Amino acid sequence: MKTDTIAAIATALSDSGIGIIRISGQDAVEIADRIYRSKGGSAKLKDAKSHTIHYGFIVDGKSGEVLDEVLVSVMLAPKTYTAEDTVEIHCHGGVFIMQRILEEVLSAGAVNAEPGEFTKRAFLNGRIDLSEAEAVMDVIHSQSELALKTSLSQLKGSISKKIAGIRAKVLYEIAFIESALDDPEHISLEEYPERLDGTVSGLIEEVKALLSSADSGRIIKEGIKTVIVGKPNAGKSSLLNYLLGEDKAIVTEIAGTTRDVLEETVRINGIPLCIIDTAGIRSTEDIVEKIGVEKAKKYASSADLILYVVDSSVPLDESDREIMELIGLKKYIVLFNKTDLLPVVYEDVLAEELGIERSCIVKTSIKHETGIDLLEKKIKDLFFEGDIAFHNEVYITNIRHKELLQDTLQSLMLVKKSLDDRMPEDFYSIDLMNAYRSLGFILGEEVGDDLVDEIFSKFCMGK
Repeated sequence: MKTDTIAAIATALSDSGIGIIRISGQDAVEIADRIYRSKGGSAKLKDAKSHTIHYGFIVDGKSGEVLDEVLVSVMLAPKTYTAEDTVEIHCHGGVFIMQRILEEVLSAGAVNAEPGEFTKRAFLNGRIDLSEAEAVMDVIHSQSELALKTSLSQLKGSISKKIAGIRAKVLYEIAFIESALDDPEHISLEEYPERLDGTVSGLIEEVKALLSSADSGRIIKEGIKTVIVGKPNAGKSSLLNYLLGEDKAIVTEIAGTTRDVLEETVRINGIPLCIIDTAGIRSTEDIVEKIGVEKAKKYASSADLILYVVDSSVPLDESDREIMELIGLKKYIVLFNKTDLLPVVYEDVLAEELGIERSCIVKTSIKHETGIDLLEKKIKDLFFEGDIAFHNEVYITNIRHKELLQDTLQSLMLVKKSLDDRMPEDFYSIDLMNAYRSLGFILGEEVGDDLVDEIFSKFCMGK
């Protein structure tokens, strides 16, 4: 592990009220003292108590010229973010002055921090495990209240505690088997397979429960992947424009105007929707439009939620039936649009075609902005009360964690098979150890330097 004292600008590189330069390492206080002057000129940061803030100035290390008026916080190991001595210089938030002060810090003996190196040191120094470190960036990138809540829960150790609990049970069984094999005279394995079978069955259910949360966890983190489908001129692009509050999609009376997908993000009642507007689905000889239609079908097949816009002033046809077949196994909301015009299609007929209750259809006139509030309520009800429901549970939001849990499950299933096949006890131990190791990788135990470097390279500078 590197022992250099590192430094970086910890706030965004844009003009703001306050900027922060963070210094961490065994020489952090000494380096800061070389460029810090107290108001009276005599106080030194090396004499300061931990977790105190000091008013003064940052000066040019060579000329002694004052660069900025600052507040400097001193935090001594081990009770700091990195578990190392840490100094933070709070200066005015101009880009030039932040960079100028950082230059002085580096000239005084610090080295430039790599992306994520402060959090990396917190992990390497044992203050947090790897799952908690990954949650740090999830907190920063949270796009909704739910995402933030889940990330903070993981930062506090919700994933760590769950994984550590499962891992402890696995370790107990490994230790028991090894002890029994080493000392068969005092530790009997006579009825052990039956007991282990019950334990492993319970562990399998725990891991499956975590894996089952991965889809919901992805939605929390990334938002609901929402695809708008319908025939040409049904009002799809108008719906997107209304939800965005601006004209992003071209709207004309010409069928087939939308030929490619348009992706935007919008929040409805705090719920993030990654909305994709697609080409109208219909049979066409136009090569470009045909490509757009195929793209629409592809995106719809992988959507979390489909908004099916139906033009009530146009009869249902084969294109509608193709769309109905496409969305049949998906979560979807039907918008019965253009209700300001003379209807040709009726709600009960549409409900019968789709095999749903009439109350599931939302009547709208996007042109006159009516019924959209009902759509928003429908999405909220589906999100909080339906299949996409969230409570105070542990959710797997990280693909790395999901893959390692899948490896864990596979190892536990092999233990189960060995038990069913009445294999020798050392077979149980091998697969239990593999499960134990996979769970440890989630927490950051036994992971290689290359994986650690890859994870933290994705962090922002100064974190």
